[in-house]
Parts: sequence; structure tokens; C-alpha cells
Amino acid sequence: MDATNKVTGTPISRIDGIAKVTGKAPYSMDHPVKNAAHAILFKSTVAAGTIREIDSTAAEKAPGVLAVITHKNAPKLNTKGGLRGGALLQSPDIEFYGQHIGIVVAETFEQARYASRLINVTYDKKEAKIDFEKVASQARLPKDKERADAKRGDVQSALTQATYKVEEVYETPIEHHHPLEPHAAIAEWNGDSVTLYSSAQIVNGAQGAAAATLNLKPEQVRIVSPYIGGGFGSKGGQWANLALAAVAAKHINRPVKLALTRQQMVNSVGMRQHNRQKISLAATSDGKLTALSHETVTHGAIENEFVEPCGDCSKIMYDTPNSLITYRVVPMNLIIPTYTRGPGKSTGSFAMESAIDELAYKLKMDPIAFRLKNEPARDPSNGKPWSSRTTVQCLSEGAKAFGWDKRKAEPRQNEQGNYWIGYGVSAGTYPAHQRPTSAVVKLKRTGDTVTATVELAAADLGTGTYTILTQTAADALGLSVQNVTVKIGDSNLPPAAGSVGSVGAASYANAVNDACEKITQELLSKSGKQFFVRPTASQLMRSEKLTEFQTRVDSKAPESAEEYSAHSFNANFAEVAVNKSTGMIRVNRFLAVTGAGKILNPKTARSQIIGGNVWGIGMALTEESVVDPRWGNFVTRSFADYHVPANLDIGHLDAIFINETDEHVNTLGVKGIGEVGIVGVAAAVANAVFNATGKRVRELPITPDKVL
Repeated sequence: MDATNKVTGTPISRIDGIAKVTGKAPYSMDHPVKNAAHAILFKSTVAAGTIREIDSTAAEKAPGVLAVITHKNAPKLNTKGGLRGGALLQSPDIEFYGQHIGIVVAETFEQARYASRLINVTYDKKEAKIDFEKVASQARLPKDKERADAKRGDVQSALTQATYKVEEVYETPIEHHHPLEPHAAIAEWNGDSVTLYSSAQIVNGAQGAAAATLNLKPEQVRIVSPYIGGGFGSKGGQWANLALAAVAAKHINRPVKLALTRQQMVNSVGMRQHNRQKISLAATSDGKLTALSHETVTHGAIENEFVEPCGDCSKIMYDTPNSLITYRVVPMNLIIPTYTRGPGKSTGSFAMESAIDELAYKLKMDPIAFRLKNEPARDPSNGKPWSSRTTVQCLSEGAKAFGWDKRKAEPRQNEQGNYWIGYGVSAGTYPAHQRPTSAVVKLKRTGDTVTATVELAAADLGTGTYTILTQTAADALGLSVQNVTVKIGDSNLPPAAGSVGSVGAASYANAVNDACEKITQELLSKSGKQFFVRPTASQLMRSEKLTEFQTRVDSKAPESAEEYSAHSFNANFAEVAVNKSTGMIRVNRFLAVTGAGKILNPKTARSQIIGGNVWGIGMALTEESVVDPRWGNFVTRSFADYHVPANLDIGHLDAIFINETDEHVNTLGVKGIGEVGIVGVAAAVANAVFNATGKRVRELPITPDKVL
């Protein structure tokens, strides 16, 4: 039966929910592969130097061992193929602690792990750069031209002349992604072609990188990734372990399973880097910004570079005639950093939104009023008009819903027993893009029942891709959701954008909608009839007595979209309670208000926002990856010592979406929400801690010792 009501925009439950909770959804290591062996990586125990010798004699004789692969017997791989982090067993050189230096392959995982501990490695050590404090002064301009200095006006003169200003340094530490499903892959060769079952946020990107690294053509590599157990950017670009699984399988001529342990994750698949950010703001006595400077010093790897765009929010959030955004980077003997949820925007917004709060306090202005005073009419970074901008609505509506009028401007004025209570606010943004994506729609009729299958190489990062695409197709074809099947996560399907950078929903949904519109039009043309009311594709399949019909579309953003600056925007409100005696902080309430265009499914969207909020609260209060300055290894290697918020750490969370229509960003008016949910969260918590205690903490995480 055809659906009589639109399902897009309604909070239906996840299509794949039952499969996930019953364990039927196959993740990386769950795919049935016959006669699979098991591999484990072994790693360097120095941060810099050269391998003098690897003695694997005992390991090779251990029970069940099939092979030990090192730089001595590994095949020649293309180190420029696009896999991140190096460590492809191509040389004896060591650039960071935990670099892959070999693989043990055995009949069982336990045998492989035992044998890996029998290997004896000797090194010629070199002095390593592993202390950020010691090397930060050597930072230089990044190689990436997008991180070149961005200047408008004369910031220094404005700061010199200003009566009211803030010039402070804010620190955000190294963080790790720690998805619930660690990185893993199954490699299975068929002649000169290989299938890799592995979680990939960009299916076709993983295919291309693996193929190039293995010196194969893309069509010789198949990536199968129907479900991803979290990634947060770490599974966006693929890492060396993907290719090494294929190397091991080729070496023993059998399928191989290679799964990283939780401890191995910290120096195998990237991280969020340590960022030192100096913010300088100046304003007139009535609160008009006259200067904004955001200068970031950070670190990369020895041979490779990645720099978080910490100044991105600062470029566009506030109207000021004088602006400066700079980056400096220093090589260190650590694995290369990578994209981590809200890359640059989450860390940069902590610094900028904290400084905005500091300047508002100096001006004796309400921090919301201060932000509204400096609302830009156009994108200050490029002069483009906004496709839409909801910062004012987010702040205004959030203030009403949160009860901002109950906030006391001066710290330590709100007590509840042995606790100081404080309110904090911040604003944030994340760019909205639609990336090229192809999709196939296949219609089938059996009697009066019409069903549709939608196929594209999209990824479901756990965000609800299956569900929103089912809803989109059902509405566009005139079907119920029960009669729509979505197939994604396979590089054999039409190529698609990745589930990264908040481009997934907009790219996938628009491609599916375009394909459904195209197939409807093709059916209309095939019928040769005229209709007073445009029929649906399902009605046409019945009226024309067709049993099967399909089409493909290659979708991209409208050309006019480039004429506008398109972003999602938010406002964050936090209420914290700080124990007077212990300095322990609890977030009692958190409210996120988001303007993100058309919301395809409020239920899955709310889940995304709340997930980002939880991570932002962890960023503010608990998360920190600590490097041992003696060796260069991470001290924090498991959830026992890397602290993420648990249920009892989180108070009441709520999410509100602004009813927004964006006619310019793409056909459906969809913007991303996965990234923006974390942007500004840490700043809202930090600002609330100041409002509660009068203590301004500029170094995350905000632990009790820093408050006391």
C-alpha cells in the first residue's frame, strides 16, 4: 500500500536497529570467511631510530605460527598511496613509539599474540622529539596553503588602541577517538583481486587508497563495510593496518583477520593533536569588536603534516574590521594526527568562545547580548551572503528554554548546599556541503505490490543512514518504508561521498531523491500519457504493468550553492555544579539549539546532537591522552585510564532544532549535524565553571586541581 503521509521529517526508529541489538549486523570481524588465519601487529618500543636486528626465530617456531613478516620480507608497497600514518614495513627507520614493525600470522589470535612477544628487536636509538613544551618554539608555517596566514585590517594597531581587550592562551590536549569497534580488517584474495571487510567512513576512498598502496587498480580492490561501530574521523582516512591485512593474506595464501587491540589503537590510527591557541580580542566600551586574532601552534609527524583548522569558527562567527588567523606546526615523534569529531571547530571554539565570555565579563555585558552585538550580515571571511544563518535564533530560543534570565552575572552568587552553581553559553558553526554521489534505484512489481531497492556506496557511521535514505526514497517513490530496501557500504555499488565532515546526509539524501525523481520522470515518459496530478513511481509501475525498472543518477550540489556561505549553527547552554570542597564538576543540565536546515529524522538527529554534547562534556572535563616524556608512548591506553563520560557523569540533556528552510545549500535543504553537535560544548562548560567559581580554566580538561 502506498504511503499516504510523508515520512521524511518524522521520528521513526532506526531501520537497522533490530539487527544491531540482536547482533545480526555484521561489523568488520563478523563476516563469514572460511579458513581464516589471524594476524597481530608488533610495534616499536622506541620513538626514534633504526632497527638494527629483528630476531624472530623463537616466534617462527611457536605453535600455530604461519609467518612473521617484517621490512626484510614484506612486498614493495607504495608509501604514497594514500593510507595514513606510514608504518607499512618498508624500512627499518622508526619515527614514533608504537610504529608497526612486523606482523605475526598464526592459526589463532592467541597464538599470534603469544608469538609476537617472543620477537627480540634491537635498535640504534636517536634523540626523539616527544615533549611539546620543548619543541613548540621551533614551530613553522604549515606546508598546506589553506593554513596560510589570513589577515584583514590591522589587528595589532586595534589591540594597541583598545581600552577593553583579552589576550590569553588556551590549551587543548591530545585526544583519541576510541570508537567502540576498534579498527579491524579481514583480507581475502581471489587471484589478483582482494576483498577487504573493514569499517570505512569513505568506502571509495578506502578502495582507492588500498589499491594504490598495494600497487593494484581500484577495480581489483573491494571494500565491504555495511556497518561501522563508531569512527569519529579515525575511519575516514584508512591506516596501514588495512593494507597489512592484505599483505599477510597474500603471504600465506589464506584469508587473514587482523584486529587492533584497544592498546594498539592509540598509536596506530591517529588522534586529535595538542593545540596551543592564543586569542586576542578588542572591543569598544559598548561591546563592538574591533580586533580578533586566533594564533594556533600545534604538532605533526616527522615526515607528514596535519593541522586542525582551529581558526575556522573565528573567521566567520563575529563581525570585526580587523582579523588574523594563523597556524604554526612543529614535527614530533608521534603518529600523525588526523580528523577528530568537529576537527578544528571543537578545539578552536573552546578558545574563541571562552575568550568571548572573558571579554563580555570585562565589559559587564551579558555574553549573549555581546554575541548578538557582533552578528555579521555576511560571511566576514569571503563576503559571501549566508545561505541561511540561525545564530540569533539559536541564542534567543535557547535562552528562553534554558532559563538564562535566572543566571547571575557575578561568580559565586549561586549556592546550593556545598555546591557553586554556574551557567555558561557558547555559539558554534560547521560548514555544510553536498559532495558528488551516485545512486541506483531499482523498482520491482509483484501483483499490486511495488518494492524499491536503493544502492550506493554510502557509509553508516551509526548515524542512521539506512533510516533517512529509506524515508527519502519512500516519500519520493510513493511507497511505505516497509517496501524500501537500502544497500550501502560496498565499493561495488555506485560511488558515493563519505560519512565525514557532515556531508553524508546531504550528499546521500539528495542523490537518492534525484534518482527517485529521475525514475519517476522516465516512467512518465515511457507511459506517453498525460496526468492531471503527477503520479508516483509506484503508481506508474502498476498502471503500465511493468515488473522491473531501474535508473542511475550522478548527483552533485547545485552550481549556485557556491555563491553562498553555507553552515549549520548552534548555541550551547550548560549548568554546572562545582563542589566547594573537592572541586569536582558535574554538568547538571545541557541544552543544544541547532539550525541545520531540513531535519530528515528528528529522532536520529537528536541522537547525533546528544552524542556530540556528551563528547564535548568529556572534552571539557575528562579526556586527555598523556605522553610519557621518557619513551614517547601514551600512558593512557585503555578506558581504565582514558576517561570518557559514563551515564552517571551526564545530567539532563536536551536538543532543540530551529525550524529552518535553506533554499540555497542543496535541493532538499539538508545540512549536516554530526560535527556541529560538539562545537562550542567545551566552552559552554568552561564558561559555566567560571560563572560558578570565578576561576577561569584555560587548559582542558578542567580537573578539580585546576579549579581548586
